[in-house]
Amino acid sequence: MKLSEVLVKPILTEKANSQQEKLRRYAFRVNRKANKLEIKKAVEDFYGVTVVNVNTSVVPGKNKTRFTKAGYVQGRKPAFKKALITVADGESIDLYAAI
Repeated sequence: MKLSEVLVKPILTEKANSQQEKLRRYAFRVNRKANKLEIKKAVEDFYGVTVVNVNTSVVPGKNKTRFTKAGYVQGRKPAFKKALITVADGESIDLYAAI
């Protein structure tokens, strides 16, 4: 798998931001087929930091229902894989530089 296909996008939530400040832990949405070694290599290459630890989890899909003029619309949100990356002391990733 190419390194450009491993990282999908960073997860920017309040919980992720508090972990960035306190624990130097960054959350990314990654490809379902990517393993921890590929994720570590991709983050080190793209952001130029030293990765200490990689934790992954697969977030299950959820059923969603909404009421519209045409009646109930039912669907399912897809499952995705999330990676929590811990970087070395004194290093950080600027996720807001591209915004």
